[in-house]
Amino acid sequence: MGDLGNSTVDFHPKKPGMDKGGHEGDFGVTVEELCLLMELRGPEALQKIQENYTDTETLCHRLKTSPADGLSDNPADLEKRRQVFGMNFIPPKKPKTFLQLVWEALQDVTLIILEIAAIISLGLSFYQPPGGEIEVCGNVSSGAEDEGEAEAGWIEGAAILLSVLCVVLVTAFNDWSKEKQFRGLQSRIEQEQRFAVARNGTVIQIPVAEMVVGDIAQIKYGDLLPADGVLIQGNDLKIDESSLTGESDHVRKSVDKDPMLLSGTHVMEGSGKMLVTAVGVNSQTGIIFTLLGAGELEEEKKDCKKGKQDGTLENNQNKAKKQDEAVAMEMQPLKSAEGGEVEEKEKKKASVPKKEKSVLQGKLTKLAVQIGKAGLVMSAITVIILMLYFVIETFVIQGRVWLTECTPIYVQYFVKFFIIGVTVLVVAVPEGLPLAVTISLAYSVKKMMKDNNLVRHLDACETMGNATAICSDKTGTLTTNRMTVVQIYVRDQHFRDIPRPDQINPKTLELITSAIAVNCAYTSKIMAADKEGGLPKQVGNKTECALLGLVLGLKQDYQAVREQIPEEKLYKVYTFNSVRKSMSTVIQMPDGSFRLYSKGASEILLRKCSFILGRDDEARAFRPRDKDEMVKKVIEPMACDGLRTICIAYRELPADPMPDWDNETDIVSNLTCITVVGIEDPVRPEVPEAIRKCQRAGITVRMVTGDNINTARAIAAKCGIIHPGDDFLCMEGKEFNRRIRNEKGEVEQERIDKIWPKLRVLARSSPTDKHTLVKGIIDSTIVEQRQVVAVTGDGTNDGPALKKADVGFAMGIAGTDVAKEASDIILTDDNFSSIVKAVMWGRNVYDSISKFLQFQLTVNVVAVIVAFTGACITQDSSLKAVQMLWVNLIMDTFASLALATEPPNEALLLRKPYGRNNPLISRTMMKNILGHAVFQLTIIFTLLFVGEKIFDIDSGRNALLHSPPSEHYTIIFNTFVLMQLFNEINARKIHGERNVFDGIFANPIFCSIVLGTFAIQIVIVQFGGKPFSCSPLNAEQWLWCLFVGMGELIWGQVIASVPTHQLKCLKEAGHGMTQDEIMEEELAEDEDEIDYAERELRRGQILWFRGLNRIQTQIRVVKAFRSSLYGGIERPESRNSIHDFQAHPEFIITDSVHNIPLIDETDVDDESERSNHNHVCVALRHPSPHSQPQEPQRPPRSRYPPRPLRQQSLPVTLNCNNNATESHVYLGSSVSPCPASPLHSLETCL
Repeated sequence: MGDLGNSTVDFHPKKPGMDKGGHEGDFGVTVEELCLLMELRGPEALQKIQENYTDTETLCHRLKTSPADGLSDNPADLEKRRQVFGMNFIPPKKPKTFLQLVWEALQDVTLIILEIAAIISLGLSFYQPPGGEIEVCGNVSSGAEDEGEAEAGWIEGAAILLSVLCVVLVTAFNDWSKEKQFRGLQSRIEQEQRFAVARNGTVIQIPVAEMVVGDIAQIKYGDLLPADGVLIQGNDLKIDESSLTGESDHVRKSVDKDPMLLSGTHVMEGSGKMLVTAVGVNSQTGIIFTLLGAGELEEEKKDCKKGKQDGTLENNQNKAKKQDEAVAMEMQPLKSAEGGEVEEKEKKKASVPKKEKSVLQGKLTKLAVQIGKAGLVMSAITVIILMLYFVIETFVIQGRVWLTECTPIYVQYFVKFFIIGVTVLVVAVPEGLPLAVTISLAYSVKKMMKDNNLVRHLDACETMGNATAICSDKTGTLTTNRMTVVQIYVRDQHFRDIPRPDQINPKTLELITSAIAVNCAYTSKIMAADKEGGLPKQVGNKTECALLGLVLGLKQDYQAVREQIPEEKLYKVYTFNSVRKSMSTVIQMPDGSFRLYSKGASEILLRKCSFILGRDDEARAFRPRDKDEMVKKVIEPMACDGLRTICIAYRELPADPMPDWDNETDIVSNLTCITVVGIEDPVRPEVPEAIRKCQRAGITVRMVTGDNINTARAIAAKCGIIHPGDDFLCMEGKEFNRRIRNEKGEVEQERIDKIWPKLRVLARSSPTDKHTLVKGIIDSTIVEQRQVVAVTGDGTNDGPALKKADVGFAMGIAGTDVAKEASDIILTDDNFSSIVKAVMWGRNVYDSISKFLQFQLTVNVVAVIVAFTGACITQDSSLKAVQMLWVNLIMDTFASLALATEPPNEALLLRKPYGRNNPLISRTMMKNILGHAVFQLTIIFTLLFVGEKIFDIDSGRNALLHSPPSEHYTIIFNTFVLMQLFNEINARKIHGERNVFDGIFANPIFCSIVLGTFAIQIVIVQFGGKPFSCSPLNAEQWLWCLFVGMGELIWGQVIASVPTHQLKCLKEAGHGMTQDEIMEEELAEDEDEIDYAERELRRGQILWFRGLNRIQTQIRVVKAFRSSLYGGIERPESRNSIHDFQAHPEFIITDSVHNIPLIDETDVDDESERSNHNHVCVALRHPSPHSQPQEPQRPPRSRYPPRPLRQQSLPVTLNCNNNATESHVYLGSSVSPCPASPLHSLETCL
């Protein structure tokens, strides 16, 4: 069972209430004993149970629980169990305090430079050289004394410090609120996780955190086990323990061979009941987390096995280090991924699973680095020019000598120049960009919850906006997943409605009732409606519920049969999986003989039938000719009505000789068909409209289903996925495989490329087919843009496809835990139309970032040029350091808040996706940025050089150090800010729309920020005085400033009139990464171990960025959202339930030997005998001459194992009732099993 199986040390807190005798509370067993027990596997475990407790029933007795009824619902008892055995959650790490976040924000190198410069400026401003020597130092501070303001020199330094404080507090607050949102989301995800336990004899769903030792839990296919336990009853149970052991083979569990079940493992097949024996920090997963330092347990940790030396602990820590990388990586605290200190590095040397950066992240990172470099160059040049100018002017032209007593005054000049340079840098670097991304994503995620999208990885939200293809399941997503039997074929009669009970012979009726009642999972049942007049509630598998509904419709009682034959009395169960595509149950009859009941996809099960019940209720021979007749007359008409067909059959088996139950092929053969039923699953009423919207938005919708091809085609036509007259393909999984594989059975990309552009429906597909299709579309290079694929899935084995897709949607209602773990977004209502809302939000995020960029870059360009030219020409920036910081605050923090919270509208769905390589800044945006920059620069330079004449005021140019603020420069500052405010309204539209006010009142945040900024600006100008270098303005000057500011709106209309396509000279910016860069990055990240040194190196790079400019924030946020790298939202320190820590199973895809079950009884036919289910259907139109692709010989390029080709080419048939019955191509399961081939490209952990 791997290293961990026999680990010799376990951690768990000392618990109160320990009796002297060693037994805890009144329970006949201690935490230590259970701990020791759970470390054992197989025969060892059974032996231990026998030695200590004789059997599991005694263990139940000692834990005061009943194997049949579970615990009582007595709160006092449950509380006591929590005190004695612990709670089922791992104590979370404490979040960072606000002060810690402030301290982190202060680490920003640009801010530190500003602080130092401000402190030097502050210190020097208090220095006054001896009176007589002022003249000697040059004319530096006269003019200030006229005003009596020589002492006011300290104000600028103090004001800069204050601005820095503001920026730090705002940053810290944003980090804090972001963390809070992560935690909120985390707890939301945790609340979603519930598990079925027996309490007082009834099975109820409880939150995972409420499970206690002694609970009897019902486990079924697709569950992620939330606690350790011992199996007390199981049917054909197989568990994937790879998350704990690294072994990919499924482990068979049974009461008499290996009953030990561990938390964090996945149920891949079968069902059963387990007695919970360890929860929280005492469970196997909990122990690993304790070793990883995840649970900061205040209590002292102590061994289960005493008397062992410390070496064992060391040994176990090393084992834990080797554990699944998901476990190790997930535990990293939120900040460690954002450039902060990586805590407990030694324990986290785990390699990082790699996933492509999200489109937006890649573009933003690249753009921010470019802007940062440009800003750095500009600021350096500014400082050098100012210093040279001053030195030449003072010491060369005026011929002065450097005197020691004048040094502080000269230094003060240099510090002032330095501050101006740093301010240019601060303004140039768009540190508001990551803020805008954070706000936009966080806002979207919050709102998307209302639209039934629970986003687990933030960047999935934005990726969805670029989606070009959606591969959707049929059942439950496009359809309502409320299944009902509407047609039935029994006693050689085809009933189009459910018959009355008197129309069917009582003996046959009894057979139908027993076959359905016994051979459906006992967890599937029909309950009374929640409200009067409502439909009865279906609980469990929906297909089985439809069959149980049929029993009730025939006025029979399935519950009575189940009471007569309880689950414990079932002799043998062959549970449903994707190889069998059927489910069979064996019961022992009173006379000792056996009866087998079977149900499954009709084409598959009918092939195993040798008899059928006729009109006289006697079994008669069922020959191949009869089968073909039945397919043509019964099954195909049902399928063409969009019904799913299920066959129900039985077989009597003698007690002597005893059948070989392991030889399933022999047992499930020679069946007698009782009936075939047609199950309707109506299309959701809102789906056709949603699909129409997708198609209009440039997104191709494909249906990938396990159903019969006729059923699938009928539903696809109802949904609008296929239209009469279109050129498209509908094919079955088997035909798909035949076409995409070469002679060696390997998948070839060229072959997939011939199929996927036209493929609309893939029926009878296996999970492997789904994964192959998704991978093929993503890897395809035949279209200009790389395709961005979204996939929906609900079954355990949809995991690989969900992980491979750019965005994986799991079903919140029908989805298994495994599917949810592998997904990026959970659809809480399982509805396809929610995916369309996700597309809208994703596009909105992209647009919000673009709006913000358009606005910010305009301000950047103008501010940098003004500061730079001002410095060169007038030796002083017309925008002072503190004013620049205020402008920075407006355009960064406030603007990002205002522009990132624009609500989406339907118009977003009227354009095609942007595509991965589309630039972030389009030509239109570049036109807007440069156009507005030209307008603003013209106004500012006009005011700078002739403003004093226009307004008849004193010139502010060439002012001396510490001189009082001038009206001249105040007007420039005020005009500049007002122009930004009005330009913010222009920035709301980025596609050249004329009406910039459209929908402005739908965004109250935007309105309040614009008005609020204006109000603060009035206060700053009128009362800012010396700190803001402002002199109060009169009403006329204010009106002029406002008038010029409003000119921005008019100028915006002028720019909109210039056709973009004529401006060939405009360059786009912010492209995605080029292929070479991606290759380099992959090479860099493909090192075997990205361990301590590598991570140090990365942090070094981040620090280097910080040292240059404020891109540090950018990288922090980008990293925070690099969800695949650090588990995204899965990673925050708050953990309330062990259930969330469970790692992913290794998804192994074997090609012809499936051992992965599917969720629905009838999914996926792999060996249908008739050609009519083998053909490619070009639905509703004649085939194009090119529909049969050429198959050139080419070398294999795939990592799939070879497999023999097992089909002949089959005819393309056109009508719905395909009756090509002559060509029998019998495909037996003679395919040699191939070795399992792990797909390394799949990430196996979150």
